[in-house]
Amino acid sequence: MKEKILLVDDEQDILDLISYNLDREGYEVRTANSGTKALELAKAESPDLIILDVMMPEMDGMETCYELRKVDELKNTVITFLSARAEDYSQIAGLDAGADDYITKPIKPRVLVSKVKALLRRNVEIVDESRNIESGDLILDRDKYVLSKAGETINLPKKEFELLSLLMSKPGKVFTREVIMDRLWEGEVIVGDRTIDVHIRKLREKIGDERIITIKGVGYKFRAE
Repeated sequence: MKEKILLVDDEQDILDLISYNLDREGYEVRTANSGTKALELAKAESPDLIILDVMMPEMDGMETCYELRKVDELKNTVITFLSARAEDYSQIAGLDAGADDYITKPIKPRVLVSKVKALLRRNVEIVDESRNIESGDLILDRDKYVLSKAGETINLPKKEFELLSLLMSKPGKVFTREVIMDRLWEGEVIVGDRTIDVHIRKLREKIGDERIITIKGVGYKFRAE
């Protein structure tokens, strides 16, 4: 079955160009020229990947991403921004909104296709034995993609969940930034410079600062309780 991609941009020439290149690669492509239309299509179509522009009238890409992440059926859908805004604060805002990646324009069509393939590639299984990982009051259910803390369910975007799963899989082990990039983005997607930092910060906000330890100049580790 073809993987389904939803493109969201208010410029028709951008939609036409990207659609053409993705269609040639065998993807099933849907398009929307506004955030409102994107929400309607996403709920109806359940795409595997959503590519969002930032600057759109009425409902911009950031707000659209927030709203998409509120839909239970779309919590595991991969979302990336594709925007001409390359500032650090724009990338951080996009990741804070719940996106998995932030791609800056201009980008050659074949490079974009490569990034799309990498984003959609089947995720590497991190835990070989038990599907659940428990540490103190945290329970990570990898079958259901659910995290609970002290019995309360915490919804995590896909990349946050996978990052926490990686760190929790081997408490005390330091995972370098290079290893994290390779395991979560498979070494092929050039994500925003601040991507890992933003995901770590957001995880700390949800599970506590003390659970994820920064090893300066190296990477991160999970402290078990």
